[in-house]
Amino acid sequence: MSIFLNEFIATAILILLGNGVVANVVLNKTKGQNSGWIVITFGWAIAVFVAVYIAAKGDSGAHLNPAITIAFAAMKKISWDVVPYYVAGQLLGAMAGALVVWLSYMKHFDATPDGDAKQAVFCTAPAIRSNTANLLTEIIGTFVLVFGALYITGPTSSLGSLDALPVALLVLGIGLSLGGPTGYAINPARDLGPRIMHAILPLKQKGSNGWGYSWVPIAGPVIGALIAALVFGAVNG
Repeated sequence: MSIFLNEFIATAILILLGNGVVANVVLNKTKGQNSGWIVITFGWAIAVFVAVYIAAKGDSGAHLNPAITIAFAAMKKISWDVVPYYVAGQLLGAMAGALVVWLSYMKHFDATPDGDAKQAVFCTAPAIRSNTANLLTEIIGTFVLVFGALYITGPTSSLGSLDALPVALLVLGIGLSLGGPTGYAINPARDLGPRIMHAILPLKQKGSNGWGYSWVPIAGPVIGALIAALVFGAVNG
């Protein structure tokens, strides 16, 4: 399976399950309405597990995240020449996954007048808006993600595809510990792809797309991932 297709399929599954659990919690008249943050963080952890497990069967290395791809290129684990294929697959996969979430919860979007709740299904927004503080939170969260993932998937790992499980637990921990300020995007494609779909789809009373904030969950994860790559290289060099 090509890098593009592998990343596209797995990222679509990631967003379908991840944004799907948010829809189940925040939209009106669902079976899971108001079930809370614990449900969302566990749902996202399962989404990561399934998506990474699927992608691990292919030849892309299961990045599912442009920040990870850029960090790996900076570490010379992959060539910069293939980065566009990774990022295109991740972004388009995220858009496709968001589309299927909308199709699955279409009637519940119609039953929800709160534009902020609808936006939350697609992309992140800060609990307290401060671009500097929000950027720092995303840098820290993504640093933990990439630094931890580099150890989990290192040459001493013996789990193979089941590396997906500790990576999922890592994401669960980040969500529970660091997710409160920004909703822990920690992945530019996870935020930007669905945000684009939020702007495109015919949602009633959709409210703002949040473009003024959208650079934070792009820049923060990339910076955090590059710092993690630098620190990992220094510690293990």
